[in-house]
This record gives sequence, C-alpha cells and structure tokens, in this order.
Amino acid sequence: MASNPSAPEAPYAPSQRSTEIFGYGDYRADEGSWEEWNPTAESVRPVRGKHRVAKQRGGGFARSSTVLGVGVIAAVSAGGMASANTGKAPVSISIPDLPNVGSLISDDDPAPEAASALAGFGSEAAVDTDESAADAGEALRSRIMAQVESQHTQYEVKAAAAAKKAEADAVVKAEKEAQAKAAAAKKKAAEEAAEKAEAARLAELAKQFTLPTSSYTITSTFGQAGSLWSSGYHTGLDFAAPTGTLIKAVHSGTVTEAGWAGSYGYRTILTLDDGTELWFCHQSSINVSVGQKVSTGEVIGRVGATGNVTGAHLHLEVHPDGNPTGIDPAAWLRSKGLNP
Repeated sequence: MASNPSAPEAPYAPSQRSTEIFGYGDYRADEGSWEEWNPTAESVRPVRGKHRVAKQRGGGFARSSTVLGVGVIAAVSAGGMASANTGKAPVSISIPDLPNVGSLISDDDPAPEAASALAGFGSEAAVDTDESAADAGEALRSRIMAQVESQHTQYEVKAAAAAKKAEADAVVKAEKEAQAKAAAAKKKAAEEAAEKAEAARLAELAKQFTLPTSSYTITSTFGQAGSLWSSGYHTGLDFAAPTGTLIKAVHSGTVTEAGWAGSYGYRTILTLDDGTELWFCHQSSINVSVGQKVSTGEVIGRVGATGNVTGAHLHLEVHPDGNPTGIDPAAWLRSKGLNP
C-alpha cells in the first residue's frame, strides 16, 4: 500500500502521548514507533487487482437460491392446496443439508457438492409437491366418488321403500274397495230380499183384505183443508161411485154400529180383531146389524149421498183402537197390500 513521505520525527516526549488512542488504559511500550498518517487522494485511491470476489457460476448460489425459493413456494402452495381440498395435515417437505455459507461465498469456485445439493433441492421439492398434489387430488376424487356412491345407495333405498309403500297402499286400497263392494252387494241383496219378503207378506195380506168398493174415483184425501167439513179438514178418504154401488167388508170383523150418524148419514162401524175401527159413511142402505160377524169381501151396504155431502160417495175412516182421531185410510190400506 502506498503512503505519504515520512514526516520529520518529532522529539520523543512520552508524556504528550494520549492514552486513549488505542483504547488502553495506559501507554504500551511494545507498540513500536508511532507515525501520523495523513491520507491523500493517492492514498485513498482503490487498489485494483489485489482482491477479487468469486463469480456466480452455473449451479451456484444465485441459481440455487432461485430454485430453492421456487421449490419452497411450490411445496407450500401444494401443501396448502392439499390441506384446503382434503382437510389433511400439510405435506411435510424434507430439506437436505446445505453447505455452510462460507463455502458458498469464497474467492474460489463453489464446491461441486454444494452446487449439486442446491440444484437438486428444487427438483426434489417440486417432485414431492407434484406427488403430494397428485395424492391430494386422488384423495379428493375418492371422497367425491364415495359420496356419489353413498347418495346413489340412499336414493335406491328410498326408491325401494317408496315402491314398497306404494305397493302396500295399493293392496290396502284394493282390499278396502273389495270390502266396500262386498258390503254394498250384501246390502243390496238384503234390501232386495227384504223387498221380496214384504211383497210376499203384502200379497198374503191382500188375500185377507180388500178394497171397500169398485168402479170408484178418489175425490178427497185425508187432511185436506176446506170449509165443507166441520172440523176444517177432511178426516177420511172419499170413493166417489154411483148410488147403489156395493160396499164390502175390508177385513173380517164384527159390526159394532149400524144406523144414522148425523152429518155422516147412514154409517156402519166394523171392528177388526186388533181393535181397529172402520167407518163406512153416507150409505144409501145398510145390509148388516150390530154384533154380526162378517168376513173379508162380504157386502155390508151400498153407496149413497146421505148426511153432509155434495154427491154420492163412500166416506171411509180408520180409527186404531177406537181412537176418535183417525189416521190416513190410504196409508193404512197400502200397509195391507192394497193400492186405492
């Protein structure tokens, strides 16, 4: 190193030297002679050719650092992606031992071993990252396929249950319909049987009962209102027929009254065995007497216009158990199999 020319030596005066120059507590005699250095432009000019810095060569620290950074970023990204997609723990990445920094920064070329280690680190990390990403993708695919299979199985189970339930409902519905049809058929058969039985009963009764006259016309019915009747309504059933038309006993019984009855004209009362009284009114003549027993169809009188009348007709009343209030003679006759 260049230096300025030596300055004239100053007189030796140990007491004038500072004890703080080199940071020691007192003066050191073994340091040798002391010179004052005044730097100049020449003295501070950079010295060239004395020192050199090792160049960065292929496979060196810079390139290896880049590969290392890319590998680490790829590994971290792949690990994060796998964690986010699969929910598993991040993939561990093994980092090979690196050479010390001193061997990387030196005046000489970097050691081949360090360059190989750094060059291979990025590729190993990339391979591990690719394998981890592939494993994560395969695991995600497996989970998706498992979920699809599970959902498909659940759908098949539900469909089978629904089909089974529909089949059971159809069977129950068919059974109910069959039972309803059977019940309806049974009811209809019972009704038909009852109708036939009633018809047979009425036919048998019809042999025991008969209408009171023939060649007639119904002119007034039971309950008909009007001023022609003292009660305000008609109390019997009128059979209009020519005077002298025969009047017959509706059923077998005993004559309990025969004679004049005021507004009823000539009247005959026939009492049946069950206590029902039949009144035959407005007769022109009476052919029976009180206490006489008559049979069904026997002549008891003739149609006339006696009493309170407007024309020749037979006025018939029905009084169950001799009750003064009568019932509808047409309904009573129908109950005996007769149709007036």
